[in-house]
Amino acid sequence: MDGARRVLIAADKFKGSLTAVQVAQRVTAGLRRVVPDVEVAALPVADGGDGTVDAAVAAGFERRTVRVAGPLGDEVTAAFALRGDTAVVEMAEASGLQRLPAGVFAPLTASTYGSGELLRAALDAGARTIVFGVGGSATTDGGAGMLAALGARFSTADGGPVPPGGGGLRDLATADLSGLDPRLADVRLVLASDVDNPLTGPKGAPAVYGPQKGAGPDDVAVLDAALAHFAQVLERAVGPRAGEYASAPGAGAAGGIGYGALIVGARFRPGIEVMLDVLGFGAALAQADLVITGEGSLDEQTLHGKAPAGVAAAARAAGKEVVAVCGRLALPPEALGRAGIRRAYALTDVEPDVAKCIADAGPILERTAERVARDFLS
Repeated sequence: MDGARRVLIAADKFKGSLTAVQVAQRVTAGLRRVVPDVEVAALPVADGGDGTVDAAVAAGFERRTVRVAGPLGDEVTAAFALRGDTAVVEMAEASGLQRLPAGVFAPLTASTYGSGELLRAALDAGARTIVFGVGGSATTDGGAGMLAALGARFSTADGGPVPPGGGGLRDLATADLSGLDPRLADVRLVLASDVDNPLTGPKGAPAVYGPQKGAGPDDVAVLDAALAHFAQVLERAVGPRAGEYASAPGAGAAGGIGYGALIVGARFRPGIEVMLDVLGFGAALAQADLVITGEGSLDEQTLHGKAPAGVAAAARAAGKEVVAVCGRLALPPEALGRAGIRRAYALTDVEPDVAKCIADAGPILERTAERVARDFLS
């Protein structure tokens, strides 16, 4: 709507350059250079991956910190978000690639134990609904570490503990879930993810996402077999549902932590849909004439459950016009149109040098937002 005066900025982070909060700040500054009196509401969004807790805090949740195990077992300070009896827990805070030393990968041994500790901390804080955002993981352990932190016992044939990580699951002989935290039975646990992969197989967690975590072809084969074995042992322990969950959408999310979440009763929902509900997007959208969304790269992946696609779909359903800002644009106008995005503005349109775009993303985004303002608000 040309001449729109009330703008809602609902963008994700520009990974490696700007947080979602910073994106909103820079876009606001650029818009106001052209239209000083424009009404702007900022609602940073996330799709369940890294940045999810920050988005919740920006929307009014309280940040809580706790010491938990990182993916290699060393202690780290991780955060979750709490408002009333609703918690937002981001597995990447405890078990994400960001928790590994630069250049270090541990595809066979990285553990989700700290993610289980984060969930336990949310329970301790009184949460009755937990949105469990998964993505950006360093791990491929099927959620075994998380389940262990929540009270499950996984043993080798000689009765000893199974080594950490997906590789250790090769040695799993028995699983005992009777010690799981009883509070899990009374909590509403929502598995929020932007991927719907099964646990194993050609589209499973090891094959599709293992290489991003340093897994070579041999590691992928080991992990796939280990996770299949893990599901078989759990089937013996808890019944056929364990086998059914292995092929369910979302089981392969974040190295299979989705599978572990399903085992303890989580319900899978697309991450951006969950987060828009939790963040109060509907009420903010009702007040807006124009919605500005975006992320670092608008590409084919964006169309499959990423934040801008979710924002655009919800805005289009409400009859609102949507434009997008991004670092890099790799979608043709017709694909954008089908997604409900009228126009996209890339930093590379202003500064063709990609390295400069990454290094100076903030000022370049402000200049990009000026273009949006001239086209849609003047």
